[in-house]
Amino acid sequence: MASRLNSCMAFVLLIGSTVLLPSRAAEPGAPIRVGAVLPFSGGVELYGQQARLGLDLAAKDINAAGGILGRPVDIVYADDKTRPEAATEAMHSLVDKDGVLAVVGPITSRNLNALVPIAESSKTPLLYATNYEGGKCSRYLFSFGAVPNQELGQLLPYMTRTFGNTYFLLGADRVWPHQMFGIAQPLIEKLGGKVVATKYTLGTETDFSPLIKEIAASKAKVLLFALKGDGMDFIRQADEAGLLTEVTVAFLGLSEVDLGIFRGKGQNMVTVVPAVAASEDPAVKAFVAKARAAAEPGVAVSNYVMTHYNTLIALKAAVEKAGQLDKEAIIDAMAGLTVPSPTGPVTLGQDHHAAMNMFIAKTQDSELVQVRALGEIAPEPGCSPAGR
Repeated sequence: MASRLNSCMAFVLLIGSTVLLPSRAAEPGAPIRVGAVLPFSGGVELYGQQARLGLDLAAKDINAAGGILGRPVDIVYADDKTRPEAATEAMHSLVDKDGVLAVVGPITSRNLNALVPIAESSKTPLLYATNYEGGKCSRYLFSFGAVPNQELGQLLPYMTRTFGNTYFLLGADRVWPHQMFGIAQPLIEKLGGKVVATKYTLGTETDFSPLIKEIAASKAKVLLFALKGDGMDFIRQADEAGLLTEVTVAFLGLSEVDLGIFRGKGQNMVTVVPAVAASEDPAVKAFVAKARAAAEPGVAVSNYVMTHYNTLIALKAAVEKAGQLDKEAIIDAMAGLTVPSPTGPVTLGQDHHAAMNMFIAKTQDSELVQVRALGEIAPEPGCSPAGR
């Protein structure tokens, strides 16, 4: 399995290609610029930092292996401030002023909704590497994260079989939790389960005790949790109140980067992810060791690092398959492409969503630990190529 990591950097070098580069990258040998619209402020900057770590690792590996078509890669970062207005301004600047070949990001669904129309109008590939609610099939969007059938579709059957079939749904009052819970409810009912209540937080709460008491009174066996960013202190308060001895948390989007926030609380919460940093797989161990060596001391390594790493590996493979830096040719080359990753092959379908290996994991001490390898799960994004 260690050979999978080595194969990540085994790329075909094409010589003598005619290269068309935008703006200041037009000179022979000039760097290929790739934009990254990510949150470095505004509430979810932990995930932006994880994405940056993955992109920096990929750029370093690509450049050490000779670049793309013999040219080095340069990542141009822009802070979307976790706000659509800032994300929109950042992407326009990257495309119009910096002449980037593609853009990676953002993190939040709200900002994704703002950027897809810009990707389409500017005809620029947008490479999205965060789990999301699905439903977006665009010629110019490629998703490297999980969609609901790869996450909810695997998590809910496991939770129902293992812990019980009554659910309390708790999420932030944002696009992603609303969409995910709308998908979860019929899945739970199909499994013979019942949603006893659904609640959304406003992001201003500091004392969650009334909500904790409400969940306890519901007698739900599973708490389906989608409260990233604001409201993460709920887990500590719920644990200290004894709620987590009565209900098991099924945590959507949980990753290693979140665990420090819990300060040792929230043990045995369950999630489904495309990578587990504590895996014993040699390829994953080697990748995580490399990421930790590159990161600041104490920084966690999560699946966000790996999925964002994969975006540049796929972009390189698509460019070299196309043999030129033409955006339309690159898009055509990327659809249907299979690229190696530390957890196994990642295949981008004609709907531009990724089939990849998925894993059930749970919190244990300060880590996520693997409970079960699910194998490769093909995406069902809720849209079709006809929607492109």
